[in-house]
Amino acid sequence: MSKRVHSRQHAAARASACPAPDTLTPADRYQELFTAVQGARVFADSKTFVDCAPLQDPQEILQAYRAQCKADGFDLKAFVARHFEVQLPPSSDYVSVPGQPLCAHIDDLWPVLTRQPLAHPPAGSSLQVPHDYVVPGGRFGEMYYWDSYFTMIGLVASGRTDLLHDMVVNFAHLIDTYGHVPNGTRTYYLGRSQPPLFAFMVELSERVDKCSATDFLPQLRQEHAWWMRGSDGLAPGGAERRVVRLPDGSLLNRYWDERDQPREEAWLEDVTTARLSGREPGEVYRHLRAAAESGWDFSTRWLAEGAPRKAQDGQAEQDSLVSICTTDIVPVDLNAFLYKLETTIADLAGQAGHEATANEFKKHAAERKAAVIALMWDESQGAFFDHDWRLGQRRSCLTAACVAPLFAGLADQSHANALAATVEQRLLAPGGLSTTECTSDQQWDQPNGWASLQWMAMAGFHTYGHDHIARTIAHRWLATVAAVYEREGKLVEKYALRQVEHQVSTGGGGGEYPLQDGFGWTNGVTRALLHAHPQHTAHACVAHAPEPMHR
Repeated sequence: MSKRVHSRQHAAARASACPAPDTLTPADRYQELFTAVQGARVFADSKTFVDCAPLQDPQEILQAYRAQCKADGFDLKAFVARHFEVQLPPSSDYVSVPGQPLCAHIDDLWPVLTRQPLAHPPAGSSLQVPHDYVVPGGRFGEMYYWDSYFTMIGLVASGRTDLLHDMVVNFAHLIDTYGHVPNGTRTYYLGRSQPPLFAFMVELSERVDKCSATDFLPQLRQEHAWWMRGSDGLAPGGAERRVVRLPDGSLLNRYWDERDQPREEAWLEDVTTARLSGREPGEVYRHLRAAAESGWDFSTRWLAEGAPRKAQDGQAEQDSLVSICTTDIVPVDLNAFLYKLETTIADLAGQAGHEATANEFKKHAAERKAAVIALMWDESQGAFFDHDWRLGQRRSCLTAACVAPLFAGLADQSHANALAATVEQRLLAPGGLSTTECTSDQQWDQPNGWASLQWMAMAGFHTYGHDHIARTIAHRWLATVAAVYEREGKLVEKYALRQVEHQVSTGGGGGEYPLQDGFGWTNGVTRALLHAHPQHTAHACVAHAPEPMHR
């Protein structure tokens, strides 16, 4: 029996052993108790409560709350402490080793960031998967969709193809179980997905693990069907869930969420944003959730153009999100990723002898490519831009999402040639590729840089023969990561892309939560780049100031 067949059978057995999924979210389960805890900010981080493990049957906890909450002197914080256990990151003696090179540090982190699904507490918010998986780190103690692809490329460079295979099977299991890949493996993430990179994962696994990509054709088709729900019979100018039919009849996609309530992991923040906006709360919540599906939470990319980019002195960051309009926008990167999904399905269906399916998806891909180029390519600026389907016009802010058509193989060579010049002139920063041209208090804007965007740009430009800019981005990003590692002995979620010669490069700022250490996709991209650039000075970088790793 081949290794691949045995592994797939083992995965099926493990999956069948997973309990029937409990899809109740903490808000569903605890109702007014949930609202009271989040509204009173019992925990400093709104995500803490939704990740707690109940110490008895959840229904009994809710009944106890209802019986006690109106009594004189009722202490909500004490009640929560009696009935819930905070799920702290697993204890670890891991610290940065003085003098340890960056590459070895990353290799040592994979076991630290690996989780075993059988350790999930019962009646909590975790979604069960059959195999071990790697988490980002810090407050993110579950598996995330698009983060995981960029983690996987580092696992390959570290020789951990076992974990790569397990994670691909986990994602297939999620599609089989829920019909799509959730944002992350928590019940409160089930209403949305994230940038759909499963096709890229399958391609990577086939290349390095010798699995048969055609084994995953049913899951790839199911994911595509989920993203396209509502498209049948949709009239020009209309939108349904994640699908938009443009006035010319072309069909493209947007980000969305099935719910229009505050995000449970950021409940108070979202309620504050909706209140400050003066808009219909459900509309604001949907836009906030859709931005979370994009992975770019948050950015001026999703705000009404001309709206304030920074919160005023003394005002909360939520104030700058009041004009959010995510579902009005057709994003260039999402549609590039779906083009890759369609071409992958077409190729695999052809290999499997399903000619009708292959031809159907070739047609879908060709139509999507034509629509993306017609609506999102700006010849005068030499770049792809998002499209506002309600206003019927391109957005004006240049973002690093413009490289996604290269990464997905959607762009023509002429687009890549023009885009290389535009990116070099407008988005290339001292420390790597800028996220947007806009500076704001949101974490997916200048001055921050993100590992995922660096990799997509480098891989995309390399594919189209622009190795100079690909190499420049890679070398600058490695220098940025190495400078922080040498000074602080860790890798972090995002970086401020500034000069690094005198060690002034720092972790990035902005956003709804403190800068996180770990960190899954930074480790992955950096490890892959170290493998691809063996002469870079980052190989000689060692930790000078070790400290305990906060995960």
